[in-house]
Amino acid sequence: MYGALRGRWLMAHKKIPTKKTAAIKNSYDAIIIGAGCGGTTSAALLAKNGYEVLLLEQSSVVGGCCSTATIKGYKFDLGASIIEDADVIDQVFARLGTSLAKEVKLVQCEPVYDCILSDGTRLKIPTDIDATVAAISQVSPADGKRFRKYVRKFRDFTETALKGFFVMPARGLIDMAKIFIRTPGLLKFGSLFVGSYEGALRKFFKDRRVLESMSFQSFYVGLPPEFAPAYFAMLPYSEHRGVHYTKGGMGQIPEALLRIGKSYGLEFRQNARVKKILLEKRSVKGVELADGSRITAPVVISGINAKQMYKELIGHENLPWLVRKGLDSYQYSMATPMIYLGIDYKPPLNAHHTLVTVPTEDMNRYWDEDYLQGNYPDKQFGIISWTTKSDPSLAPKGHHIIILTLAPGPYRLKDKNWDELKKDLLKKIINYYSEKYLPGLKDHVKVAEFATPFDFERRLLSP
Repeated sequence: MYGALRGRWLMAHKKIPTKKTAAIKNSYDAIIIGAGCGGTTSAALLAKNGYEVLLLEQSSVVGGCCSTATIKGYKFDLGASIIEDADVIDQVFARLGTSLAKEVKLVQCEPVYDCILSDGTRLKIPTDIDATVAAISQVSPADGKRFRKYVRKFRDFTETALKGFFVMPARGLIDMAKIFIRTPGLLKFGSLFVGSYEGALRKFFKDRRVLESMSFQSFYVGLPPEFAPAYFAMLPYSEHRGVHYTKGGMGQIPEALLRIGKSYGLEFRQNARVKKILLEKRSVKGVELADGSRITAPVVISGINAKQMYKELIGHENLPWLVRKGLDSYQYSMATPMIYLGIDYKPPLNAHHTLVTVPTEDMNRYWDEDYLQGNYPDKQFGIISWTTKSDPSLAPKGHHIIILTLAPGPYRLKDKNWDELKKDLLKKIINYYSEKYLPGLKDHVKVAEFATPFDFERRLLSP
């Protein structure tokens, strides 16, 4: 948001919904930029509260990184691959007068994931805690016992943090103080706010294989284990609260939010790229589209990349000097290259998600010696998503879909750019996975698409 956009004011002062006409309007109570999960949520909530809302999306796809696209008969999830902790998403649907389970068909993923460790060890992690203790104990009996202590701590932390820390704004020290005032129980978890993800796990687990099986999750928040904040060590626990997939693809979630919003009068325009946020005396007045048309509104909510929004849509010249300085120093988080494969055989997998991992130390080394140096090796670790395990209808009969979520990829490569490297790298990674993890894969690929950081930037305008 820009300045005092009065989002809370809008939600606190409901209006009586007005009838919409078929004519194209050029004035609204609120304009939302970007139809990703955040944008569709904001738009639907405001529409339910009686406001005339326009949701603008620069592409023809709803959902952004949580969208599903059909390529040659295969339905691929372009980014998001599962729902962790569905209760959090359900809170949004509850505010919209419904529930997640009513709006989309959920499939529970069991096991939570299968893990292929670097030494070839397979570790299948079920949802049930007792069964997980048994599975870990096969690798390390001592760490199996320690897993119960880990669960007790992070169950307590997660339930406490979901009352404040993860659901309240944290824009500065005052906001942080409010969070701890609202949830004083967080104070006993002080070490989780100063330590690292790796450090938190090492307090419980000693076997390098068990640590390896839980380390990749640090990349979910964009950092290696030695740098990710310690409180995110809750992630391996949170998966035991239930992992789900949406039938029809992950894009069903933003599609459902949009559908509900429309039932309350929300207007949605696709292929409508915002060129500029209009200002007058440092107050927002609306937006100008790429075609030159202008639409007015006293509130504009942005669901796009923050740096791009402030520097390009609002403009450097309209920002205070300190904000300009901060934005200039702001670095983008990691990109996640992905490979989408349509195949004509059943892959030798056991779970919707299979983690193919490297030791914790190698993840840290990869960050320092490859990612930050602009290298991208073809021997990749990451996640194999077998989406047709949960929903066979995503592919033609007898065919399957696997999606490779790879290790972080630097935007700028040292020797070549992504477009130059793409074709050769795609072939090498498929061959590597075929030899190491998925025997026969390279001989059964019918569709292969590689989404690089360049591709995500072009499709989603996300740097």
